[in-house]
This record gives sequence, structure tokens and C-alpha cells, in this order.
Amino acid sequence: MLLRDAVGTLEGWGAPDEGQGELREHYLRHLAERPDGMWRSCRPEHVTSSALVVDASGSQVLLTLHKTVGRWLQLGGHCEAGDTTLAGAALREAAEESGLTGLTMDRSPVQLSRHQLLAGGCAGAFHLDVQFLVTATGETDFVVSEESHDLAWFAMDALPDGIDHTVATLVDKARHRLALISRAAAPDANTPA
Repeated sequence: MLLRDAVGTLEGWGAPDEGQGELREHYLRHLAERPDGMWRSCRPEHVTSSALVVDASGSQVLLTLHKTVGRWLQLGGHCEAGDTTLAGAALREAAEESGLTGLTMDRSPVQLSRHQLLAGGCAGAFHLDVQFLVTATGETDFVVSEESHDLAWFAMDALPDGIDHTVATLVDKARHRLALISRAAAPDANTPA
């Protein structure tokens, strides 16, 4: 079921540019060739799912100072046996790694990111990460999990020094997505009240 959802999610996603379109095709080839392509045991690469958590105002992002990687990243990780959708895996990871409740999500990916792991149990493997936008609609008090040295809210225009370019790009794309969502939700000024 998870594999079918991943293929459907990727096939139905409108990649925003040529590079993302090429990554999508790479992910789909991987999944067509590797029935185990969703699991961390698949080498040299496997699909992962992550979430960029934003606050209700859409102005701040919650990042984790990841214990293994030692950098500020979005929340997320490996798919697990109980996951039935990629979006659900991202939402599960966001809740587990932050302790936040009342999370909602946009079920369409924000971006894809293929990156090699240099440390930990997946050292040398590539993550084919599918990245989603998750909104903290309720309380924004988080709990630092075992996987993190720290968690912190950062203004979208004041990210921590030395942040990975893929995280900065994810934040930029999320800001753009939030603006589109906000415009779509705004009443049309030409429509009579």
C-alpha cells in the first residue's frame, strides 16, 4: 500500500521545475526497479519522507539540530511498516520528533531532495526524500526527542547560520506554497459581499 501511494503521489505531483521533474523520474524509476525501495535496508538508496513544520502564522519554521548529522534540518526520516502513505509518514515523523499535536498538512510534496548520508546507520546510502509542508495549528511548545540535540522555531527570513542549502531551498518553496494557499483562501475583491 505504501509503495502504491508513493508512486501515485509522485506521478500526480506537478514538479515546479526541470530539476525537480528529473528527480521525480529518478524516484519513480527507483521504485519500479526496487520493490523494497521504501525501506532503509534498500541500498544504495531508499525513499524517506520529511516535514517542514511551520507555525499557524506561516512565518516561522521548526527545525531540529539533528544528533547524527549535527546540522539544523526539517523533521522526518524513514518509512515504517505501519505507514500507508508518504504524507502520513511525514506527519508521524513530525509528531514523534516534536511532540506537537494538532498538526495539519498539505498532502502534495513541496520538493524532492536526493542526498547522501555521511554518518549513522545509513552512512553511504542516498535518501530520496519527499518533503511536505506541515502546519502547527495548536500549541507550539515542542519536546526535544532522542534524535535531536535541540529544536527551535526560526523566522523564515532568519534561518540559523550554516544551514544546508537544501533546507534553505525547502523553506523558500514552502514560503511560496503558503503564499499561494493564502491567495486561494482570500475572498475575491471583485465578488460582492
